[in-house]
Amino acid sequence: MASQVTRARWAVATVFAVHGAASGSFASRIPWIAENLSLTEGTLGLALIMPAVGSLSSMPFTGRLVQRIGGRAATRILIAAWSLAVGVLALAPNQWALMGMLLLAGVTAGTADIAMNAEGVEVEQRLGRSIMSSLHGMWSVGGLLGSGVGAAAAYLGVMGVLLAVIGVTAGHWLLPGAPVPAAGDGPRFSLPRGPVLVIGLIGFAAVFAEGATADWCAVYLRQILAAGEGQAALAYSMFALAMAGGRLVGDAVVRRFGAVGTVRAAGAVGVLGGVLVVGAWAPLVGVLGFGLIGLGVAVVVPLAFSAAGHTGDHPAHAIAGVATVSYGAGLAAPGLMGGIAHATSLPFSFALVTGLIVIVTLAAGRLRAAEISHRQPLPDPASA
Repeated sequence: MASQVTRARWAVATVFAVHGAASGSFASRIPWIAENLSLTEGTLGLALIMPAVGSLSSMPFTGRLVQRIGGRAATRILIAAWSLAVGVLALAPNQWALMGMLLLAGVTAGTADIAMNAEGVEVEQRLGRSIMSSLHGMWSVGGLLGSGVGAAAAYLGVMGVLLAVIGVTAGHWLLPGAPVPAAGDGPRFSLPRGPVLVIGLIGFAAVFAEGATADWCAVYLRQILAAGEGQAALAYSMFALAMAGGRLVGDAVVRRFGAVGTVRAAGAVGVLGGVLVVGAWAPLVGVLGFGLIGLGVAVVVPLAFSAAGHTGDHPAHAIAGVATVSYGAGLAAPGLMGGIAHATSLPFSFALVTGLIVIVTLAAGRLRAAEISHRQPLPDPASA
């Protein structure tokens, strides 16, 4: 019979996939929502800021919630809330209602993200080997599946309810962490300090590179390399596939070479990709460069969360702090890239992105806490 930890490992992977599928389902229905509410590009852009605002404003408080009610309960409640929040977005009667609903959806998405990552760290500690990279890879797989199904679904509500059921059911098999009494909750507001802050800044640099590339790679090929629409779209596809593939195989690489060695090697690949992008003389060279950037940053954020979870006094508090700093980069990257490109050029903007990847590579030693392959696994709760 499979051990409780093994079941929990597959359960948390399913939760990650559900979270990604909810995100993909929503993304695929944005055009329909915009058309249904007659939103202009400006009003749609304003509405789409709300999820980031909701996530970033709620993440610092999530550690206390997870610690108080227990990781398993928090994850089940929050993944269901996120799935259902996506499901009701299609019911928004106007722009203002949509903005409020997206704000709340962002709150549920961000808090669920913290809870499931904390569960991933707990399972990783029990197993005694790296699993965080593949968990984030499952999020990417879920996103791809959710976008395909979501585009074909008549209503987001159907997908939202289905994902909520799957998430809550899978959550039953998560590790039964004991809630902490209110007196022992720790800080109400989690912001990183000391070593955890450094880890958060590494995550910030990686997420900035990821967000900037995702949003600007196709534009770069069109404007700088005069690529056709098909080749421009291929740039994002190559980047996204490299990210997903790098995360799915990342754990095996980490187990063999360690977190520090993996980030250094991956960072070198990412820097090479950045150099190819900045110096690209043909569209396909740019496509290759963006793919190498995706491969170079793929494992950084999962390992940053893992390192934070193994560094802090409580995984949820440390991860909440790192996620707040790191995901802030995702909010800032598109606008900052546009501003820098306007003041200088897109190649110069991607030279700065390459510089951030260099910083991640040089700072890889700060992620040593994610190297758990040499540790003995903690006892399986089922045998306790």
